[in-house]
Formats: sequence, C-alpha cells, structure tokens
Amino acid sequence: MINLKDLMSRHAQDGCLDWIGVRPARLADLVSLNEVGFALDGLDGDHARPGKRAVTLIQAEHIPVIAALAGHARLAPEILRRNLVVSGLNLSALRGAVISVGSAHLCITTVCAPCSRMEAALGHGGYSAMRGHGGWCAEVVKPGRARLGDPVCVVEHDP
Repeated sequence: MINLKDLMSRHAQDGCLDWIGVRPARLADLVSLNEVGFALDGLDGDHARPGKRAVTLIQAEHIPVIAALAGHARLAPEILRRNLVVSGLNLSALRGAVISVGSAHLCITTVCAPCSRMEAALGHGGYSAMRGHGGWCAEVVKPGRARLGDPVCVVEHDP
C-alpha cells in the first residue's frame, strides 16, 4: 500500500522551461530572454528581490485558464509579470521542494499572489482571474544558468 507521503512525492514527468523574462527595474515591462543566469539574489538583469521571492514561476498550463477567466483569447507571458514559465510539472505540488532549472537550483517557497496591476493589465476582473493561478515564488539555493527548453526537475522533495 502506498502512503500519502509517497504519493505526494511522485511526479509523472519532468517539466520544461518555456519562457524567461526579467524586469530591469521595479514596475518596468518584462524583457523576454533565451537564457539567463541565476545568482543567489535572483535572475541576472532582474531588479533585486533577494530571498524567498527572488524568482517567480508560473505554469504554462495556467495561462490559457487565466486568459479565459479574464475574457481573452490568449495572453503573452510577459503580461503576467512572472520570470519563468514552466510546462509539464505541477508547481503547486512542489511547495518546499528544490527543483533544477538548467544548472540552477530553486526552492519553491510561497504562492505568488496577483497584484492590483493585473486589473489594469488584463482588464476588469483580471485580479480575480489570476487568483489560484498566479504561480509561485522561489529562492535561489544554487546559482547557475538556464535556457529555453531546459528540463525542470525535482531535486529534493519531502512533502
């Protein structure tokens, strides 16, 4: 018989890094990149936000849901203001886990709640459309580099 802890530590597949974006300054538009370096205080070229919120991630699978809930046919990742878009791996199942993104290691720390700017970016109801789909924050625990298409893998997970 498999216990709940074992079930929670299983993942059907590794994920994939689909999009990278950095904000050169607070409130600046995101700049899309093909690759990025990770330092202990966050992404190279991103405004400093060290600690548990150094990097923000969102699942690619949630972007069409947010678009539908906000009344859009599709959304570009930069509108949602997250650093990394990851597909194929349920980030919500990884709170407290360490994942590898390229050669960097990140610890998934806390929910990345939407900000009031989503109302302006997505239109009336945009903030509510993001609730429950806004992604996760992470702390860089091992600096490294990542590029589009790199695998996103669970390194350590103790649910």
